Amino acid sequence: MSVSDVLITHEPVLNRQKAITANRLLVHAPNSEAAMEALCAIGDAWPIARTVFLGLAGCRPDAALASWQVPENALIEIPASDIADPDSVDLMQSLAKAGVPLCLSGYAEGGIAAPAGTNFRFVLADAKLAPTAVRVPGILIAQNLADLAAFDSALAAGYGGGVGWFFKRGQPPSKKLQSAHAQIVRVLNLVRRGAEVREVENALKQDVALSFRLLRYINSAGFGLRCEVQSFRHAVTILGYDKLNKWLSLLLVTASKDPTAPALMQAAITRGRFMELMGAAYFEREEFDNLFITGAFSLLDRLLGSTMATVLEGMTLPEPICDALLGRGGPYTALLELARACEADNRSALQAALGGLQADPLAVNRNQLLALQFADTLQFH
Repeated sequence: MSVSDVLITHEPVLNRQKAITANRLLVHAPNSEAAMEALCAIGDAWPIARTVFLGLAGCRPDAALASWQVPENALIEIPASDIADPDSVDLMQSLAKAGVPLCLSGYAEGGIAAPAGTNFRFVLADAKLAPTAVRVPGILIAQNLADLAAFDSALAAGYGGGVGWFFKRGQPPSKKLQSAHAQIVRVLNLVRRGAEVREVENALKQDVALSFRLLRYINSAGFGLRCEVQSFRHAVTILGYDKLNKWLSLLLVTASKDPTAPALMQAAITRGRFMELMGAAYFEREEFDNLFITGAFSLLDRLLGSTMATVLEGMTLPEPICDALLGRGGPYTALLELARACEADNRSALQAALGGLQADPLAVNRNQLLALQFADTLQFH
């Protein structure tokens, strides 16, 4: 087996305040040895800013994982169905001895007996099978949540958080944009048509908070500038309008006041960065920022509580972006579908998206981690 047989998907872990506090990686592999080799191959891209839950799909974790140099911010998931398996017991004891934290996954109501010398920091439980939080040796996190209402019910039942993409579902759309969102659209349109710097500055000054957030994003670690940008005019001098357009787009993505907005923002920026990184194999450099915007805008309807058609109605965007976001096909669609497939919890959806692009699985796995790493550097509040 080779690293090309291993695929990774990701999902977030949210706390009771609906903020992302950890990333969960599912490694779809034929065996744990192949999973370990794939993880070693992309170790330089490991996201270190948040805790990472690492689970295996399609195989049982065994002693092969014990030889992997587990990152300090990672914890290893042990399926509840395997807790008594001798190989899993050996692995748990080896990891515990090495100081690697553990997580019990796939828990349903009923007694569990952790092997001697082990402890679980978190327990992932199916909220449908265990609707009422029970006493477990760790913080209880709800899995398989249908939507936000199900998450709220789990919290009321005593769960400490939830894992998955449930926060993308459960909000009815509005027919028009709020005034704050419309103002950002106006600023974006000014930049896209190459308006005078003074005209754009005046538009930004109508909302000082927007200017502050723009400069904070540009100066974040993910952008990699060697000096601090102190004004919009300075940003134009250093970046130029084309690159600045990408960062102004962040203002629209981060404008929502919805309680789940920080989680949605992080998911959207992760998609955007992933598309930008993957696009290097398919597009010329001048299209990279458009790929970023396509991914970042792909959750705008949910973020702004509107339909995608309404969100895009007043915006001056390139046709390939609009086509992808409105489901009309076009050159960016395949990469957007790949980004979405990386959020699924099954291998088949990701394989199908990979096949259409003939993409390298190693590159897809690496770029997912780099995208998470990038999004984790931004402050979504």
